[in-house]
Amino acid sequence: MNGVVESAQSEAARPLVKAGVASLGVSALGIVFGDIGTSPLYTLKTVLTLTGGAPTPEAVLGVLSLILWTLVIVTSIKYVVFAVSIDNDGEGGILALMSLLGIKKHQRPAIVAIGLFGAALVYGDGAITPAISVLSALEGLNIATPAFEPSVLPAAAAVLVALFAIQPRGTSWIGKAFGPIMSLWFLAIGALGVWGIARHPAVFAAVNPVYGLHYLLTNGYTSFLVLGGVFLCVTGAEALYADMGHFGSRPIRLAWFGVVFPSLILNYAGQSALVLDGASTSSNIFYRLCPEPLLIPLVILATVATVIASQSIITGAFSMTRQAIQLGWLPRLRIIQTSEQGYGQIYVGVVNWLLMVVTVGLTLFFGKSDNLAAAYGIAVSATMLMTSALLFIAMREVWGWSLASAGLVAGIFLCVDAAFFAANLAKILDGGYVPLLLASLVYGVMLIWHRGLQAVTQAIAERLIPVGEFMASVEARKIPRVPGTAVFLTRTSRDTPPVMVWHVKHNRALHDYLFVLTAVTQSVPWIKDSERLSLTEVAPNFWRATAQYGFMERPDVPALLSRARDQGCGLQLEDVTYYVGLETVVSREDGKGLPAWEEALFAAMARNAVHVTDFFRLPPDGVVEIGRQVAI
Repeated sequence: MNGVVESAQSEAARPLVKAGVASLGVSALGIVFGDIGTSPLYTLKTVLTLTGGAPTPEAVLGVLSLILWTLVIVTSIKYVVFAVSIDNDGEGGILALMSLLGIKKHQRPAIVAIGLFGAALVYGDGAITPAISVLSALEGLNIATPAFEPSVLPAAAAVLVALFAIQPRGTSWIGKAFGPIMSLWFLAIGALGVWGIARHPAVFAAVNPVYGLHYLLTNGYTSFLVLGGVFLCVTGAEALYADMGHFGSRPIRLAWFGVVFPSLILNYAGQSALVLDGASTSSNIFYRLCPEPLLIPLVILATVATVIASQSIITGAFSMTRQAIQLGWLPRLRIIQTSEQGYGQIYVGVVNWLLMVVTVGLTLFFGKSDNLAAAYGIAVSATMLMTSALLFIAMREVWGWSLASAGLVAGIFLCVDAAFFAANLAKILDGGYVPLLLASLVYGVMLIWHRGLQAVTQAIAERLIPVGEFMASVEARKIPRVPGTAVFLTRTSRDTPPVMVWHVKHNRALHDYLFVLTAVTQSVPWIKDSERLSLTEVAPNFWRATAQYGFMERPDVPALLSRARDQGCGLQLEDVTYYVGLETVVSREDGKGLPAWEEALFAAMARNAVHVTDFFRLPPDGVVEIGRQVAI
């Protein structure tokens, strides 16, 4: 296994849904919809800027029509209707979807590549979302008075540093407030939208998709650039799918169709109506909807809402990291459980501080939300394109749809996502390279770590000794048998584990009771208790066990031993010593191993990874580590 979690929470404590659907829907407003819910702060202004010059009524209605129908097709239909219906034992997101399809056929490098790079792009999104959201919120101060303008950037940096600084405390202490605050936010933006629509009710004409199509077909390259800006209105849709495991599909659908979707439509329509009524687009249009006496309270509410949206993205990055570690795609990191009530409440220090450095750096480098918008869309659009490709395969293999049916539905999603991705590619030189560079680095780390693990496993497997041969050697050499139980943790699923051989070689003794444990992470989030443990007695008082875990679960080996004894394994649990191997990676002398640079990077990650002992919750005073060199 490949991760570390600290918590007093019981093993495999899968979050149980006990609250009502309505209550969970309110909670989902804060956890799931923060990102997409704060997009009105910057989306319309960014899009109208891309139209060039003062926007004409045709441009305003065309842009609004594109935004409305993008919300319908991408978020409402693709994600809320289809994607959340394809879950991996209740879990969503591109990694869970990749794992679901991976268990259908084990050799699927294309699916693995799509899923991993899509997951890597989430980290780019996690760095940019807090920066653009907080900057957009605080830029409302410029409308209140220009005197605030020099303070916006330092204030944004301070808010972001504070946001990341509170992460070690966990979010459970403010989690209960997320839903009500975001409920107030959606109520406020919906009401502001109604006020704006009253100024120019003709804006409702944009419901007709002809306005959007006409704008796309008659404005050449400008409409192509505008499409990239329009995409900003759905940047939180992928996070919606990834967070499904916390609430289930029904609360998410209720919150979306009952609150979020109507509020977003009303606000975008209200902003557009204001522009049609002659409002300037030189500053943030969103705040021009607000009556002047309420402007400062709205800025405060917007800042809090963007912090909540940013918190959701950061928590998503933590969850993504845990899944990747469990599946063997990232080095072991220390993961701290910050709440006994919510399994999703975790903290990953390395990820948190790296994200903070990148996020604050991006904020200071780009300076304004308009500039950051260029870097934003490409990460999410690429992830959505990859999700659509996986959805097509899931429709065929999970739902059993015909090629024609799956091709028709997924083909529409792929065409829409491909158009958005192509439009966002135009932003590469303006900042779009940032998330692609970040994703490439994360993807590279994933591949190197996984290849290194495979090489270590293969190197160890080359020198395995059959159990019969090993036990005969112990008897022939008159190796003393001492009282108690020895538990050997190993990657190997057959023969004698190397750590047992090393123990006998160095200590010249062996316990009376031997228990060899291999923990396997499956490509599903959870494993039934009845399927957890399989036991085989390979020699007298010598048991080999395989423990199955889902990628959302955490092992507890002492508890597993009690389960093994209940299944007939005669262990002496009052006297147990745990043995684990401590491997030092070196280069193969025959030149047939990994390239030198790849081996060096893997060795560096292995040295800095948290030791596997912690992950299994072994008692510190009962563990013996035995080291050896492994040539890869």
